[in-house]
Amino acid sequence: MKVYQLSLDFVEWVGNFLSKIDKSINACDHLDRASTSITLNIAEGNGKYSPKDRCRYFDISKGSALECSACLDILVRHKKVESIDIVKGKEMLYEIVSMIIGLIKSNSDRVYELSNDYSGDN
Repeated sequence: MKVYQLSLDFVEWVGNFLSKIDKSINACDHLDRASTSITLNIAEGNGKYSPKDRCRYFDISKGSALECSACLDILVRHKKVESIDIVKGKEMLYEIVSMIIGLIKSNSDRVYELSNDYSGDN
C-alpha cells in the first residue's frame, strides 16, 4: 500500500527530525509514538476482513496523523524549531491523511455529501 510506505517514510523523517532538536518537552515523545501509531494502525486495519473493522483502524491512524501535525505546531510554538523546519513533515502528513480518508471512504458505508452548496439556489 502506498500510504503504508509513505507512513514509513514519515516515521523515518520524524526520527531524523527529532535527532536534531532539544527533546525537553512531551510533544517530542508524543510525536515519535504517534508517528509509529500511523503505520501500525494502517497495517492492522489492512489485515482486518470486515470493512467496519478496517475503518476503525484507519480512523485511529488518521487521528494519529493529526496528532503528529499538532505536535509539530507545538514544537514551533515552544520555539524548539522554526516553521520552515516542519514543512516537509506537514506535507507528508497531508498526503497520508488524504490517502487514509480515501481508504475509509472505499471501505465503509458512511454517507458523504458530494456538494456543499448551501446557497439555496438549487
